[in-house]
Amino acid sequence: MSKKILVAGGGHGGIAAAALLSKVGYDVTVFERAEEGKLGYDWTDIFSPRAWAAAGIGMPPQETFEIKEDMTFYSPNLRIPIRQNIPEDELEIKMERTDIYDHLIEHANKHKVKFEYACEVKGPIMAGNRVVGLKTAKGNFYGDLIIDAAGVNSPVRAKLPAACQIESMPAKFEVLYAYRAFYDKPQGVKEDAKYKVFLLPRGEKGVAWVATEGDDYSDLLIGKFEPFGEDEVESLADYLREVNPWLGKNLLRGGQFVQIPIRQPLAVMVCDGYAAIGDSAFMTIPIIGSGIANTFKAAGFLTQTILEDSAEAFSADSLWPYQARYFKEIGAGLAQIACLKNMLFNVTPQELDYCFEEGILTARDLALGSDSINLSALFRMSPTKAKHRLKALKNNPPLFKKVLGLAANMAKVTLITAQMPKRRESFKVAKWSNKYRKFYFDLLREIDM
Repeated sequence: MSKKILVAGGGHGGIAAAALLSKVGYDVTVFERAEEGKLGYDWTDIFSPRAWAAAGIGMPPQETFEIKEDMTFYSPNLRIPIRQNIPEDELEIKMERTDIYDHLIEHANKHKVKFEYACEVKGPIMAGNRVVGLKTAKGNFYGDLIIDAAGVNSPVRAKLPAACQIESMPAKFEVLYAYRAFYDKPQGVKEDAKYKVFLLPRGEKGVAWVATEGDDYSDLLIGKFEPFGEDEVESLADYLREVNPWLGKNLLRGGQFVQIPIRQPLAVMVCDGYAAIGDSAFMTIPIIGSGIANTFKAAGFLTQTILEDSAEAFSADSLWPYQARYFKEIGAGLAQIACLKNMLFNVTPQELDYCFEEGILTARDLALGSDSINLSALFRMSPTKAKHRLKALKNNPPLFKKVLGLAANMAKVTLITAQMPKRRESFKVAKWSNKYRKFYFDLLREIDM
């Protein structure tokens, strides 16, 4: 095969797809702005161990990962914690992101993927409405297919012409602004739970966690839906220390602010000469922001689609089966979860406390993990439990109204995603994608911050 494939950014899915494609003979180069050996954030990631096999990659060395503890969730008033109950066959692993990248890049190098490090991607090179290359800090590079793995704020996706029908950037409330850091763990202080998640901490729109799965550190995450700074970090960290004295004050590592997409998948992921993957296509689970498992699966879908393109046209038409399969197997379910995320913007702290206190939320409901691609499995329950939940909701009319709205929106988006065109016909795709986008645009307009 003489065709050249360029991967913009060293996202997990981009590198996984690069390895799969190089293995079968394509000339693949990954362009990454970080220096060699310095990819990824200074923190751990949680995902399903099955994700590796989905991308054709063997399990990493056993000493590089461990099984994640079940999380314990707290509502704003902190009174009634709910501990997850993750089934044995759904357990996830925790890995340092540097170890994830080491294993992933070692696999890619084995299959002769080329890497251009310290090379920032600036945008696409266009020939009409076809993407034919990448503008980078080291000059222009041309290829037959561009795979966009440059992240939530991808400069490639952002600079595509409107005729490509691809959204340029996420909207407000579709990104979680997160701070993550590891602090010391004071000696002689025993935690009451290893992994604590605080919903709407201090009654503010957002989430935080304090995890002490390590022996000598505490892992702090603070997530909000608008940018924030060091002062807010210190204020909320001090509040969390009051109920988590094992969260020390000495910063050991991390301390980074990042943006994580928490929204529905990209409406259109492909155009002539272009395919988006990972955070560039918004493949994270909208509630928890985890995307490694989904993006590894997507790498397999994309590779299979490319191999079935016997003419190697890499056109919007020939790449469309990649999007169709992703939505059928993963994306349609994530679109449902995005409805839940948007509803949670309008849940008050008092309503969330009520859900904990009245047993409306259960350990199973909070078992959303990196392999969760729809909500149906979470809300299965006995008739007795369902009757109790319905009664409790009816006793809180404002909350009941919001839950009914969620059910209606989930039904609507399920119908919309089912109507996605089976073939990439420009007019039909434009009509469908406009309907899909408008649905979420209307949901965002209802958010009261």
